[in-house]
Amino acid sequence: MRFIGNKERLVDWIYSTIKSNNINGEIFFDFFSGTSNVGKFFKEKNYQIVSSDLLYFSYVLQRAYLVNNETPQFQKLISNIKIKSNLLIANNYELIIEFLNQLALIDGFIYNNYAPSGTKQLLQPRMYFIDDNAKKIDAIRIKIEEWKINKLIDDNEYFILLACLIESVPFFANILGVFAAFKKGWDKRALKPFLLKPIKIYKNTKNHFVFNTSSLELLQKFKYDIIYLDPPYNQRQYAPNYHLLETIAKYDNPEIKGITGMRNYDNQKSNFCNKEKALNDLELILKSNNYKYILLSYNNEGIMPKEDILQIMQRYGSVKIEEYNYLRFKSNNNGKNKNKKFITELLYILKNKTHN
Repeated sequence: MRFIGNKERLVDWIYSTIKSNNINGEIFFDFFSGTSNVGKFFKEKNYQIVSSDLLYFSYVLQRAYLVNNETPQFQKLISNIKIKSNLLIANNYELIIEFLNQLALIDGFIYNNYAPSGTKQLLQPRMYFIDDNAKKIDAIRIKIEEWKINKLIDDNEYFILLACLIESVPFFANILGVFAAFKKGWDKRALKPFLLKPIKIYKNTKNHFVFNTSSLELLQKFKYDIIYLDPPYNQRQYAPNYHLLETIAKYDNPEIKGITGMRNYDNQKSNFCNKEKALNDLELILKSNNYKYILLSYNNEGIMPKEDILQIMQRYGSVKIEEYNYLRFKSNNNGKNKNKKFITELLYILKNKTHN
């Protein structure tokens, strides 16, 4: 999934930096989980993961990728529904995905609010999905909830199926990269028939803990070896950029407004989108003193100045900075930095002086 600030391209470098700096430990707190890419990577490296995010769709991904440690069997569901499959070989997981792909279309909340025919009464009909794809998303989402209500699937199976839907939706959405706006003409990928795809299952032997809350509330809940911080770098809040994924995840028929059908996100705003509040929250994290190391990923274009970050961090221990240059996303080519081809990622490494 395309996600602002996604560290998928940087996790190998972050891990090698941890190793080269002799940073040891087992409990890894992914403070701003997002798509769970960092958590997934370190889960595969056999860390015990704690993670959280204010966005519910992120929590769904965390439950599916991090808490779950095994391929779902769907035994109760399989024995209660009839599935016709054309697959020569299939496990129960693949059978359920195929069953959902074969569902009849339904005019639900997504069709009625985010497809052109469902919003034809508007001055600008919304064009997030073609009609049939919106109806297919509704059908799949409604069926998953129905199975949960009827106790035909357990919590792990429920969140895995929701994660499959959330991960599949962007590949058929008529957007430039985020959901803050739709394109006024149809993108080629948006015209393809919607197809639900299974997510990868990440396995290890540890128990992992995920939350849908402010991570500040979790600072004293565990003793952390590594707290990894990957906050927003600028004033753009994440919630409005992913409002549609949030609505599909919750499927709560929210009040929406505006050209894009935005849901309210007042309770999901990050202080790290404001310079003064960001520095204040950073110090609150450092002051918690319940960690051995803090790693802060922050690029050279972030709203918190490097000198301010260092000034705060140096109060709590020794600080080292590692740098990594990488190509910027095309969608980030704007403003005063539009002619800069590369971004420099700074990894601030704080070793807690009270845990030497």
